[in-house]
Amino acid sequence: MSATASTLAYLIASICFIMALRGLSSPETARRGNLLGIIGMVIAVVTTLASPEVVSYTTIIAGIVIGGTIGTVIARRIEMTALPQLVAAFHSLVGLAAVFVAAAAFHTPEAYGIGVSGSIHASSLIEMSLGTAIGAITFTGSIIAFGKLQGLVSSNPLSFPGQHILNLALGILLALLIALFVSGESGFLFWMIVLLSLILGVLLIVPIGGADMPVVISMLNSYSGWAACGIGFTLGNNLLIVTGALVGSSGAILSYIMCKGMNRSFFNVILGGFGGEGVAASGPDLGDKTVKSGSAEDAAFILENAGSVIIVPGYGMAVAQAQQALREMGDILKSRGVTVRYAIHPVAGRMPGHMNVLLAEANVPYDEVMELDEINRDFSSTDVAFVIGANDVTNPAAKTDPSSPIYGMPILDVENARTVLFSKRSLASGYAGVDNELFYRDNTMMLFGDAKKMCEDVVKALG
Repeated sequence: MSATASTLAYLIASICFIMALRGLSSPETARRGNLLGIIGMVIAVVTTLASPEVVSYTTIIAGIVIGGTIGTVIARRIEMTALPQLVAAFHSLVGLAAVFVAAAAFHTPEAYGIGVSGSIHASSLIEMSLGTAIGAITFTGSIIAFGKLQGLVSSNPLSFPGQHILNLALGILLALLIALFVSGESGFLFWMIVLLSLILGVLLIVPIGGADMPVVISMLNSYSGWAACGIGFTLGNNLLIVTGALVGSSGAILSYIMCKGMNRSFFNVILGGFGGEGVAASGPDLGDKTVKSGSAEDAAFILENAGSVIIVPGYGMAVAQAQQALREMGDILKSRGVTVRYAIHPVAGRMPGHMNVLLAEANVPYDEVMELDEINRDFSSTDVAFVIGANDVTNPAAKTDPSSPIYGMPILDVENARTVLFSKRSLASGYAGVDNELFYRDNTMMLFGDAKKMCEDVVKALG
C-alpha cells in the first residue's frame, strides 16, 4: 500500500474513532458508536498489515490468534459485575505494551528509523522515555486497581506518614532520570526509569479508597491513551498518535467531570489521594439503633399503593444480576398507573456508566433513567425510593459526618422520600467501608436477601 493510501486510510479510521466517541456520549447512539469504533479499528489494522515495512506475517498472525482466542474466551465468560476489573486489567496491558515497544525501539533503533544505537535522535529519546514512564505507571497502577476491585487488595486507602513527600521526591527523581537519559542515552538509566515508574504506579493508587475507584478507572484509561500516544511518536504512526490522544484527553475530561460530580479534587485523585490525611475510615456512631425489616409482600403493598417510585440501582444489583427482574417490577407498577423512574449516581457501581449498561441490557427505556442532578430534587415529593444495592451513594454521612471518607460527595437524597425500601443482603458497609445511617431511619424498611430473588418475589406478590 502506498504512503498516500495509508495516510488516507488512517484519516478515515481517525474520523471513525472520533465519531465513535461522539456516539458513546448517549445511550441512544452508543450501539452506533461501538460499530464505528470497530470499523475504524479494522481499517487501522488492515492498513498497518498492508504496510511495505511488514516483511513477515508469521509472528503477527501468531499474536492475533493467541490474543484473539484469549479475548474471545474472556468476553464469553466475563460477568457484568466483573467489567470494572476487566477494564483495569486491559489498561495494564496497554501500559505494558508501551514499555515493551519503547524497550524494543531503544535496543534496535535502526528498525524504527530513529537513528542508531548510541546516537538515537533526541526527540525520539524524549518520546520514548515519556511513553515508557506513563506506560509503566499505568501498568502497576492498573494492577493495584484490579486488586482492589477484585477484593485481592483492601479497598480502604492505604497510607503511611510522609507518603506524599515520597511521591513528590520520586516524581522529581523520575524527571531528572528522563533528562539524564535524553542527554546520555544510557541503558541503565532507561531501566531505572522503568523501575521507578513501576513503583510510582503502585504508590499513586494504593492510597485511593474504594469510593473513588470509578474515577481511578477513568484516569487509568487516560494514562493508557497518553502512553499509546507517546509510543505513536516513537513508531512514527500518525493513527496511534491520534487515537492515543483521543483516549487520553477523553479519559481526563471524564475523570474531571466525575471528580466535580463527587466534589473531589481532580489533583487529589491523580496525585494519589493528596491532601487526604486525617480522614477517618469509619462511619458515624450509630449506637444501638434497630432497623425495620419487611418482606416482599410488604414491599409490594407499599409499591402498588404509591403514586411515584424512584428506583436507585447500585453494585448489589449488578452482583445479583437483578436488572431483568427489576425492570419487570417497574413495568407492572407502570401498568397500574405508578410513575416509575430510575436514579443513577455518577459513580454507582465500580466504573463510569456501569448501571446505565445494566439497565440498557434489561431494556429499561432511556427516558426513564435520570442522572443525579436531574432527579435529586424530586425525592422529597416521591412516595417510595426503592434502593437496590446502592450503599455509599445514598449514605447521609456524606452530608453529616466530616470524619467520613465520603464526606462532601454528592449523594442521592433518597432519605427525603416518604418511604425508603432498601434491598440488601445485610447491614454490612459499602465499598468505602462506611456504615449507612439510612438503614436506621424511621422511614426506611430493609428488605434482606438476594436482590434478584427479592425483586422476583415482589413481582409475584404484585400478581
